[in-house]
This record gives sequence, C-alpha cells and structure tokens, in this order.
Amino acid sequence: MTAALSIGLPGFRNGGMVWNKASESHLMNVDESNYERLVDLHYASLFRFAFGLSRNEADAYDLVQETFWRLAAKGHQLRDSTKAKTWLFTTLYREFLRNRRSKSRFESIEDLSAQNEPAAMPSAEDRIDGASAREALMQIDELYRAPLVLFYLEGHSYAEIAEILNIPAGTVMSRISRGRDSLRKLLQNKKSSNPILKA
Repeated sequence: MTAALSIGLPGFRNGGMVWNKASESHLMNVDESNYERLVDLHYASLFRFAFGLSRNEADAYDLVQETFWRLAAKGHQLRDSTKAKTWLFTTLYREFLRNRRSKSRFESIEDLSAQNEPAAMPSAEDRIDGASAREALMQIDELYRAPLVLFYLEGHSYAEIAEILNIPAGTVMSRISRGRDSLRKLLQNKKSSNPILKA
C-alpha cells in the first residue's frame, strides 16, 4: 500500500469515510502497482491544484479522491501511460467544474474569505510574502487562477495546460499573462497599503 493510503490521509474520504482500497478492489481496472505509483507521484501536486481551484482544504481532498477513484474505475481507457499525469489533472479539473455547476444550482454562494487553508509553518519573513501571494491568488478569477497554478506551481507546459483545461495554447498563454498582471497589481496594492510590507 502506498504511503498516501497507508497513513490514512483525509483525501481518501467521502462523506467522512476513509477510502478503503479493498472495498473498491472490483473497480481496479489499472494494474495495482502502477496505480500506487501514480498516487505516490501525483497526490501532492493534484492536491495543490485542487486547493488552488476550490480554495477549500476539504473540497480539495474530495477532488483528489474522486480523481483517483476515476483512475481506478476508468484507468484502463488510458492508452498511453506517458499521458497519465495530464489525464489526472484533466480529470480533476473536470470534476471541479462539475461540482461548481452542481453547487451553483443548489446552494447559495458562501463567503469564500472564511474558508480554511492548509496549515503551514514558514519563517516569519516568508509568511508575509507567502500569505500575501496566496491571498492574492485566491482573489483572482478561476479563469486565470487555474492556468497560473498549473504553470507556476505544478510546472506544466502550455501544451499540457491547454489539454488539461481543454482550451487552445494561445488562450493559455493569454490567461497566464493576464492572471500574472492581476496578481502583480493585487500584490502591489497590498504592499502600498501595508506599512510593514513597504520596508
């Protein structure tokens, strides 16, 4: 069993229940060792992407869980194993969009600023910059935030992002540029309004 599964990360839960590989073994259409290797390789980066999209730790865990569940159920359809990473990110993004459409139909929009963020213990100096950058990133529209997260935080190429988001590569470059400009403006505004950050 992989480290991610054996330590019982909360990402493998649905409705509060921890994901049990044995209970879904009938879904395993992917070679078990390859499946575990993919979980080990991509769990952290998928979580970061999911958190960047959802702005909520619990939702991010659920998105990652659903992505790996779909891999277990439909992984046999993946013909080229070199495309597994792109397939996982595309699947996660589509699940995010599906969830967002579903929530917008049945729930009122909640105050996103009150959402929990994953705990981290950076140095005091990094905490100011990191917190400011994270806060600014969460304020950017999802249209620009998704390509920014995939490019800068996950290291995907323009072509991979285009495939994941199902948009042309030129649109990816444009959204990254506009998102970067928006992020820069937000950070400059924050810096100019905070005397501690001016120094």
